[in-house]
Amino acid sequence: MADLIDPFGRKVEYLRLSVTDRCDFRCFYCIPKGFKEFTESENRLALEEHVRLIRLFGELGVDKIRLTGGEPLVRQDIVEMVRRIGALPGISDLSMSTNASRLAGCARELKEAGIGRINVSLDSLNPELFRRITRGNLDRVIEGLMAARDADIHPVKINMVVMKDLNLGEVGDMVDFCIANRFTLRFIETMPVGAGGQKARDSYVSLDEVRRTLEKRFEFEPSRMKGAGPAKYLRVKGERLKIGFITPMSRHFCESCNRVRLSSEGTLYLCLGQQDKLELRPLLRQGATDPELKAAIIEAIARKPEKHEFNTRPDQIVRVMSMTGG
Repeated sequence: MADLIDPFGRKVEYLRLSVTDRCDFRCFYCIPKGFKEFTESENRLALEEHVRLIRLFGELGVDKIRLTGGEPLVRQDIVEMVRRIGALPGISDLSMSTNASRLAGCARELKEAGIGRINVSLDSLNPELFRRITRGNLDRVIEGLMAARDADIHPVKINMVVMKDLNLGEVGDMVDFCIANRFTLRFIETMPVGAGGQKARDSYVSLDEVRRTLEKRFEFEPSRMKGAGPAKYLRVKGERLKIGFITPMSRHFCESCNRVRLSSEGTLYLCLGQQDKLELRPLLRQGATDPELKAAIIEAIARKPEKHEFNTRPDQIVRVMSMTGG
């Protein structure tokens, strides 16, 4: 089995698979207001095409798959997709990122099909502010979170994008919520991606400020977490809660990047903050063999850039976040 090694010696072993670019929420930093340029059905990869590509990535040494969107649970065949991908040889870690609005009805099925971990986007515990940020229903999200906990999906990680003048004042409440419900918590800085980039820049707050705010209420000690990725973790002293800080802007983690992203239309993005990509759908539908597809993937990884340029070239990414896969 060959490994995917990029030009900077980083082993690529993690694939974020966007199974759809559609979503039932409209978070302003992900899908801009009025956006309608979603992928047409004939251009989206079919279930078999997704599974074939994941099998090939597995044969190339990728063992960690995260299903993302848009919102992955809007796909009617998502449980079958989880079952099929989870059964592939070499895939040892299958997880999902979701807004949890549809999770209550399928959490146990997802667990039984092979989902090991779930990340849930939750930017506010205030129903009015939550609707303002997402145009979604907070009660449905909370119901989904409790269903995941009851289905023994562990860990359930809460992802909170912290935004100045919006939810910065809620970070302590979110810590309390996660302590009470045995969730893991991760704070994330806004990133200027796509048409929502300017709003993201306007609402940016460094997580150093978040940590200083929390230290007025909580005492922390160093911690680690398996599969933590870019997050740097602390534990709340006297509690089980671990809090991760993901800082793509203030302290980028490009030197340890081990991931690539595959969109729902078969585009392999080599970096969230760069335009480098490989179009796999044409190869699939023109009859490329498995060795030919693998060769194309290996060649693309050889072009993976050293780092993103969110700070130096903030306007270069024009695609919306839901197209890329989170």
